[in-house]
Amino acid sequence: MKPATIVACSALVVIAMSSQVLANNLIQNKGSDTLVNVAQAWAEEYKDVNSNVAIAVSGGGSGTGIAAMINGTVDIANSSRQMKKKELQRARELGQTPIEHVVGYDALAVFIHKNNPATTFSFNQLGKIFGRGGDATKWSDLGLSVPGCGSDKIVVVSRQNNSGTYAYFKSAVLKSAAKAGVISKGSFRQGTLDMHGSKDVVDLVEKTPCAIGYSGLAYATDHLKLACIAKDEGADCVYPSVENASDRSYPIARPLFMYTNGEPQGEIKKYMDWILSNAGQCILKKKGYAPVRNVSCP
Repeated sequence: MKPATIVACSALVVIAMSSQVLANNLIQNKGSDTLVNVAQAWAEEYKDVNSNVAIAVSGGGSGTGIAAMINGTVDIANSSRQMKKKELQRARELGQTPIEHVVGYDALAVFIHKNNPATTFSFNQLGKIFGRGGDATKWSDLGLSVPGCGSDKIVVVSRQNNSGTYAYFKSAVLKSAAKAGVISKGSFRQGTLDMHGSKDVVDLVEKTPCAIGYSGLAYATDHLKLACIAKDEGADCVYPSVENASDRSYPIARPLFMYTNGEPQGEIKKYMDWILSNAGQCILKKKGYAPVRNVSCP
């Protein structure tokens, strides 16, 4: 074999080996839009913990991440809701064994325009606004006059149906309103503006005096108003906060999940353990979420 050929072959072997090493140390992480910001922060910080491991993070919604995990195209699925029965069944049919990991808690906040005079909403009122068959289609139906909202029509801002945030709001709020007889079914009304991501919800509500929307607390800004939420009519309301999500006093607090196929092993286990360590949980807290336990952060 000629020297040039040997050199070329050697280079190909090195490239192939490097690609294999990279593949073995690349963790694919996909899913919940609610979790994507903190997942990216975890991935960035983990470079300093183990520089030999790369974490590739992408959003797309809880349903998208779970589907990718079921199909074996990602190592970790982020989700702001639990897996559905049909998803678990599909996973088992494909020989997968999804394992659920609670990595934090989130307050699902209700946002209104900063000029909206409303301060408090009950589950029943939210059902009337967001639910199918709800009779609150104008702000005046709730006894409100909103500056800048000349049409008086409530602009209902929601999420797409592959979102875990969408699924949780439907399960926690709309089904409660349906059970109370306020709406006929625990589903969203037609004509909602369904946003791809949580930031899109916030951006639209900020700019639209007539609007009301919901999203994870971590996406809140100083340019809109957070509503105080009461589960029952006449009950004391609670504002969304990290502390109120931690002690579950906020009525729309929810767990945040990561799913793996089987118990995590090797580098994936090390990464999951680090996420649940004080270092990982402090990053979560700084991003506006509640840790799984009390942590002391610098």
